[in-house]
Amino acid sequence: MPRPHPDSALAATPPASSLPMLARNVAHFVRLLRDAGFALSPAHAVDTLLALQYVDIGRRDEVRAAMAALMVNGPDQRPLFDAAFDLFWRDPDWESKLRALLLPRVDAGAPPPKRNNRLADALAAQRPPESGQRGKESTERFTAPLTFSAQERLAQRDFETLGAEEWRALQHMIRARHARLATERTRRLRAAASGPRADLRASARLAVRQQGEWLRWKYRRHAERRPPLVLLLDISGSMSQYSRAVLYFCHALMQSRERLSVFLFGTRLTNITRSLRERDPDEAVNAIAGQVRDWAGGTRIGAALATFNRQWARRTLSGRATVLLVTDGLDREDIGLLETEMARLRRFAHRIVWLNPLLRYAGFAPQARGVQAILPHVDALRSAHNLDSLFALESLLAAREPLAMAVFPAARGLKIMKDTKETPQSWK
Repeated sequence: MPRPHPDSALAATPPASSLPMLARNVAHFVRLLRDAGFALSPAHAVDTLLALQYVDIGRRDEVRAAMAALMVNGPDQRPLFDAAFDLFWRDPDWESKLRALLLPRVDAGAPPPKRNNRLADALAAQRPPESGQRGKESTERFTAPLTFSAQERLAQRDFETLGAEEWRALQHMIRARHARLATERTRRLRAAASGPRADLRASARLAVRQQGEWLRWKYRRHAERRPPLVLLLDISGSMSQYSRAVLYFCHALMQSRERLSVFLFGTRLTNITRSLRERDPDEAVNAIAGQVRDWAGGTRIGAALATFNRQWARRTLSGRATVLLVTDGLDREDIGLLETEMARLRRFAHRIVWLNPLLRYAGFAPQARGVQAILPHVDALRSAHNLDSLFALESLLAAREPLAMAVFPAARGLKIMKDTKETPQSWK
């Protein structure tokens, strides 16, 4: 694929002999945006070439506006489109620019440039073949990154065993997921077309507007809303890979307009709810990584829960909230503090779901003291080591039935709990 002109691909109006090269470059640019996540087809390249006939091709602002009008579908895509436009149509050495995006760089006295992973991945897939090498490898191109069977295998892979390409594919699978959780009936009433409750005031107002004729009744019914979710995510060294995958899953929930509050804890507690509202998941995770100082460090579960109970519990756990506790429970500090704070969290929350990646092992037994301190206070115990387990959690929260405790073999003979603790019925 030929590169843009060294001076500028849009420097002047091209003669008739160079129009095929412009058409190839426009098609190449459309493929680049499509690999970066834009919903584009070859018809967009044809429409772009027709639109360029009605603008001054020597003016970059007119060409940019014409292409953006045809290729950008929302305000969140405009920054990515501008970055791709400047990189493709202005800089002829875009391969070197790509290497600069992918490799770390240290600049004295200046902050590093903002990196966009989606654009870098798309450019890496769009490297043009060198002249004279147009064999079978250069002609084969797959539009779908994964087949259905490949997606099934990837959804069953442990997060710790994924490579770089598999991790990118997993991010795209999570990004395409639109979760819808269960709703609960509230005490508030709202207007409805039909229902068991007649709204006398609204019906009378309607009759007055119709010259006293009582022709139609107005009704009210109980309003429904989604209960809030509060995520407490462990980001210690043993949980770093699982925490990153859960963050992408929480970003998808946040974009689905769920009432979600997210807190990270290692050696301290950090509220990252506002950072997850960023539309691009890569930029959201990068902002969180810069905000959190104790990523992949130690674990102080009891101290983090104490901070949450004192500062955030009354503000976030109202309205029958569900707490998702994502941790392996391996805390070697004050176990008494952990038991006390878990009991206090149990009184605040409507229900607590514990997501433990250690459940991926068939022979898992609650032998650690931290696990023994957490278990009596949770309503459900589930795994969170692959994508299937996260999607199963989504189905669990979307159901209206009461949660059931996951029973593992060693839990049936659990005699190491204190006598003052109540053992769940599913263990007996």
